[in-house]
Order: sequence, then structure tokens, then C-alpha cells
Amino acid sequence: MASRPEVPAPVSVTNEVSAAVPPQLSDAVAARIVQSMAASRSAGTLKAYTSAWRRFDDWCRTNGHIALPAHPVTVAAYLVEASDTFTSDGDRVFALATLSKWMAAIAHTHRTNGHISPTDHEAVRATLSGIRRTYASAGDRPRKQMAPLLVTDIVTMVGIARETITGWASEVLERRDSALLLMGFAGAFRRSELADLRCADVSVNRLDGLHVQLRKSKTDQSGRGTVKALPFTVTHQSCPPCAAMRWWEVVAAHERGGRPAVIRLLRGPSDFTEHLCRTTGPRTPASSPFFRSIAKNGNLSSTALSGASVHAAVRRRAGAAGYNEDLVASLGGHSLRAGFVTQAFRNGADAHSIMRQTGHKSTDMLEVYARENAPLMNNAVNEIGL
Repeated sequence: MASRPEVPAPVSVTNEVSAAVPPQLSDAVAARIVQSMAASRSAGTLKAYTSAWRRFDDWCRTNGHIALPAHPVTVAAYLVEASDTFTSDGDRVFALATLSKWMAAIAHTHRTNGHISPTDHEAVRATLSGIRRTYASAGDRPRKQMAPLLVTDIVTMVGIARETITGWASEVLERRDSALLLMGFAGAFRRSELADLRCADVSVNRLDGLHVQLRKSKTDQSGRGTVKALPFTVTHQSCPPCAAMRWWEVVAAHERGGRPAVIRLLRGPSDFTEHLCRTTGPRTPASSPFFRSIAKNGNLSSTALSGASVHAAVRRRAGAAGYNEDLVASLGGHSLRAGFVTQAFRNGADAHSIMRQTGHKSTDMLEVYARENAPLMNNAVNEIGL
């Protein structure tokens, strides 16, 4: 009978913080340090970390392990068990991206509680590397990619949304969704960036079109900020600034007089027969959310739209446009950003000009889009003479 292989003990693992004696601080200063540490991560990230840590903590309790501070071998065992979890159809339950997020949560919780993170230990790093190789050998994708939406898709979805308006309440939803689709696509926005926009962040520039100020983003957590330009287009139907103005009018009416003002704005026949984006935007409070959730009866919320609602809006409009269920299931908020990159590559744009709009810091991620969604672009296979 083969003996059970021994797990090598980690070398020189310590969970102690620096030996320096901490200074005596007032309660106010200590509280500010805690606040600043919390502010180093976005609210969404902290929420995800909390959920991931809760799962790890529960697993440790169930299996008789200590979660904080956790031994590196405990974390390695946690990873291995998760990677070996399959559905009844034989598919892996957890993607590599999920495992990486769990590791980030474990590291964050340890460091914020004064412990060295076990995820930095070679035992954990090697285990995760081995799991990646196992996934790759089995042909499992490292992460699920949202299918891109191209220009023809966006124009079709927006056109059908406008053609199927049945009353003022459905027009409120159409105006918001059309703005989401056209602005999200032309600006290559992340769904969180669309959800975070305030009225003060959007302005009309007489030369460029729409200027959208991003106060912060996934790659700019310190808030240096950047401006994205969404240009005027030849036709008003697909013009992002026009779509923004149509929705902005609804937001301004709601701020001015609530539901009655919105109904008055939309009661008459549509006058959207030409460009209406050559004027400044309507007056709205600077801090008001630009995109908001909408009730079934057409009432606008005063709170910002969530990223999940952006995701749902894309799928809803794709379904209404007649796309099949399998394609709709592969779409989401990221389909707008992925679609911009894919369309730009297909139209012959180079990586650096695409990065001007997307804000990517390197070409690595762009190459993923090109490889998966535009594999024939700049490919020598077109020149071999078959």
C-alpha cells in the first residue's frame, strides 16, 4: 500500500508584524487610519472581499483550520478543493478568476489585521500555478469573455428600441437604454464607469461632441481623472451626443418637477428627426447621478444606476432585437467595451489609438480581444495566396 505523500512544511513562515513597538495614537487618528485604509479600495471591491473572506472563514471552521492567521498549507488546500469541484455535467464550478479573487481577499484581510499574507508563500503560489496548468491542459478557459457588440448590433438594438415605444413610460426606458448603448460603446466604458457618472461629468463640446469626465476608474483608483470624447456622427439616429441629450432632458425634467414634468416632456409626438446635440446640456444639479434606475411605471430613481443594471439593459435590448437566447446569454455590460475594441481593430485602428479611448495601460489585453474576436486582422494568412 502506497504511503500518503507528505506536504512539505513551509520554510520560515511568520505571521508576526514588524517587531517595532507601535506608537500611542489618539482614537481620532486611529479612526482616520482605518478610514484611509478602507478608502484604498472601492466599495465594490471591499464588498467582494468581504464575501470571499466569509466563504474562506466558513470553510476553515468546517474543516477545523484557523482562518486568521491562516497557514499557507491551509490556503493551498482550499484552492485544491475548489479547483476539484465539478458540476453534474463535469464542468468546473470555479473559474481561475474566481480563485484569484479569493486570494486577493485573503491577502487583504490578513494585511489589514496586521498579519503577513499566506498567499505570498511559495506553497500557495506554486499550488495556484499548478492549478492554472491543470485548467489549461483540460481546455478550460481562464475566464468567461463577454461577446462583443459591433456597430451594426448597437444601431439595430437602438433602432428597435425606438420603434417599439408604446407610451411615455417606455420612452423613458428607451432614452436611457439608448444613451447607455451608444455612450457605452463609443466611449468604451466599463459598466461601473457608466454607473458612476454624474451630471457634472457630462458636457457638450462644440468641436468634439460629448466630453465625459471620468473621475476615477479601475485603472485610476487614485482619481487623477481623464476625459473621453464621444464625437458627433453623420446621422442623428446613431449619434452618442444626441442620445445623451435625449436622456439628459428626462433627468432634468425629473429634477425640475418629478413625474408630472417627465410626462409633460414626453406627452407630445417625438421631434427627434435631426441632430439636437449642438446645444449645451440642460441644467441639472452637478452631483445628480446621470444614469438612474427606472421603475416599471416610468418613475425615475434619484439614486445611481448599478453596474448590474447596465448588464441587464444590454441583455434586455439584445433580446428585444431578436437575438437568440444563447447569444443574449453571452452578452453583458462588458460587451460594449469589448465591442469597441473589436470594431476598431476590424476597421484597421492600431492598438495605441484604441488605448487612447479605452484607457488600457498595455496592449496585452487588447491582444486578447484581437485574437479572439478579430483573428484575421493583420494576419499573414490573408497574404499566403490560397
